[in-house]
Amino acid sequence: MSVPSKEPIHIMHLLWHFSTGGLENGVVNLINNLPQSEFHHSIVSLTGHDENFIKRIKTNNVRFYTLDKQAGHDWGTFNRLNKLLKLLQPNILHSRNLATLELQIVGWWRCVPLRLHGEHGWESNDINGCNKKNRIIRHIFKYFVHRFICLSIESENYLTSIINIKKSSIELICNGVHIDKFSTAKPATIALPAAVTAAAPIIFATVGRLATVKNQALLLRAFALLLELQPQQRQRCALILVGDGPCRAELEQLTTELKLQQQVLFTGNRDDIPQLMKRFDVFVLPSLAEGISNTLLEAMAAGTPVIATNVGGNADLIPQELFQRNLVPSNDSNALMRAMQNYLLQPELLISDAELVKKHCHNNFSIDTMVSRYRKIYEMTRTQT
Repeated sequence: MSVPSKEPIHIMHLLWHFSTGGLENGVVNLINNLPQSEFHHSIVSLTGHDENFIKRIKTNNVRFYTLDKQAGHDWGTFNRLNKLLKLLQPNILHSRNLATLELQIVGWWRCVPLRLHGEHGWESNDINGCNKKNRIIRHIFKYFVHRFICLSIESENYLTSIINIKKSSIELICNGVHIDKFSTAKPATIALPAAVTAAAPIIFATVGRLATVKNQALLLRAFALLLELQPQQRQRCALILVGDGPCRAELEQLTTELKLQQQVLFTGNRDDIPQLMKRFDVFVLPSLAEGISNTLLEAMAAGTPVIATNVGGNADLIPQELFQRNLVPSNDSNALMRAMQNYLLQPELLISDAELVKKHCHNNFSIDTMVSRYRKIYEMTRTQT
């Protein structure tokens, strides 16, 4: 059934948990930039949401629900979604990542007019999508989805070559970033670690959930190698980890083992990311897997040079001029150390690379482009019968 042109399109966003993360931040950006008069949203999480995180949504056309999924195979989740779909009758069911894909069968049962599924990155226990069970799930439940949305070329190739989804059923939509928000932010004031006493220290930093797939342990090891190789630089370089998550205690313990307590700062979650990005000198993304990293885009928008592992969509984002120097192999601490060392020994690169990444982001990754492409897909419900 098509949606009359004057009625708002109701989108149900289905996620695992609505809290700090790149996927979730992308949903926030999308909702905040779609016209309120033309869309309204239901955010349905399997396991709940963070009350502080939902404050990032600035519109008044969003409602929140949770399916209260229990650990393991909670078949009641399907029934709870069925009741919610019957009650709300959305025009679109937009699920994201593997944990929610199976629930598209409920959307099919309830005849939701447009069923979309987004592939935002690999699961931490299935890097590169090699797990046989996960492949079978994708093969089975692809038939209940009208269109897949991929954030990276890697993900698109996986769905077409491994899961055998027709390319005509896939949309490639890269994340976008509020360029002005980051480029015009004032640098945050940060209390640096105790050992960093130089007047103009170089701050290496990463922002993200402290989880295995984000691999902040690699960054800690690379930073330790850098200080071992350049001990005279201890007073002029710091490492800051922004974010929280299940691996925090483990990462703090590794920091102690590597004797980095006086050089490394854990800030926990912060809500002043634009200001922090402006303060950082080099942003490092050490992940084992990525879709399209919002934080990588945010760093570039702020004019902060970036180093990233060559996984997922990272190569789709950074300028080709930095491929050889700043796109490093996954889980290679020596390669990451060398990329960081370039900035320590050649500080002039901080200036030239800042301009390079800022211009590249401004030209290719505006949030307006992203929202326009999603809107075009959502508005298919106005023409469907």
